[in-house]
Amino acid sequence: MAKPNVISKDALIKCAKESLANNGINKFTLKSVAEVAGVTQGTIYYHFRTKEQLLLAIVQDISKNSWADISQKSNQYIISEAIASAKNRCSYDSYFHKLFSTLLVSSFNNEEMRMQLGEIVLNENNALTQNLSKFWPKSPIDGVSLETWGVLLTAIVDGLALQALLQKDFPVEKTYKEVEQLFNSLSNLLYEENQ
Repeated sequence: MAKPNVISKDALIKCAKESLANNGINKFTLKSVAEVAGVTQGTIYYHFRTKEQLLLAIVQDISKNSWADISQKSNQYIISEAIASAKNRCSYDSYFHKLFSTLLVSSFNNEEMRMQLGEIVLNENNALTQNLSKFWPKSPIDGVSLETWGVLLTAIVDGLALQALLQKDFPVEKTYKEVEQLFNSLSNLLYEENQ
């Protein structure tokens, strides 16, 4: 097996994202990643045993980096930034959601992959909860915890992305504008309650 002395795992993930963006998920191969990275396929195999492991690493990387960017924003912009980030990945041709959906279906027959995807979703829920807690000192609705708001927001984003993947004319702009209005209204309720 090739030694990983010529490229890091993070650099391979970056090259894999480039290959995925250029070739699409149907033509994504470890060979295409090796070509973009300028390494042998053996080097890819040294870091990732399977194509699915590399695809999971891409999903984890995108998710982690988007939350790192959002978490750097000031508290008043956290919800707007999270919604804008989700909206940017919501389209008929979203490679992120096509990738995630493809892995999700594959995971039904692969328990290890299923657990890894479950961990990604759990991390998304936790990141949403942590960021909401910076903006909302408590839940705007009694009996609904911030943790549940994190789960609900993840479900809303994933559900909207699925609809956009299936409907070419899905009204992304209108829908996300109204989702933002929903959360702004909830924030206003909380603000009025504290006055």
